[in-house]
Amino acid sequence: MPPIETSTFMLIFWAVFGYGLGSVAFGMVIAKAMGLGNLREVGSGNIGATNVLRTGSKKAAALTVLLDGGKGAVAVLLARFISGEDAAQVAGLMAFIGHCFPVWLGFRGGKGVATFLGILLALVWPVGIACCLTWLVTALLSRISSMAAITAAASSTIWMLALGGGTSFLLGIILTLLVFFRHASNIRRLRAGTEPKIGQK
Repeated sequence: MPPIETSTFMLIFWAVFGYGLGSVAFGMVIAKAMGLGNLREVGSGNIGATNVLRTGSKKAAALTVLLDGGKGAVAVLLARFISGEDAAQVAGLMAFIGHCFPVWLGFRGGKGVATFLGILLALVWPVGIACCLTWLVTALLSRISSMAAITAAASSTIWMLALGGGTSFLLGIILTLLVFFRHASNIRRLRAGTEPKIGQK
């Protein structure tokens, strides 16, 4: 962890800011704007890019990935620029929690993978790139989004140690555990061999 140098008031501010930004459900906004229907009534009912892809629109899914990843990165970069590294980590963590548990949607949000990757790219960009590549390679080999997400999350702490993300190591562990928690049902389906592949409706 970085040293705590930001005031308690500002840390609370960045926590609230991160949560608010993270809780913006871009998948639902994009699906509605592009006439793709209500994501709650599509596929798994999830608000993330994988479920957006089940609408048949690759463009909408790509936009969702960029915006969901971007909100995590923006929360980190703004907090770092204005307050410091400790605030950046608080904002990043809360952006992830906001995406997964948005108050506006009854705390039923997404799985947080794109937001997780965006946070890592902003916190320690070599680690973020390594995790993105891990996701991509696993997705290409398995054709299963959840497998790619779990593998990328599991590898993040290794990449932290290998690529100099020491001050973000604890946050990386917390985010990894949250990714696994959010994918509990996917892990059960993976074990049962019933997890759908990417693009499957």
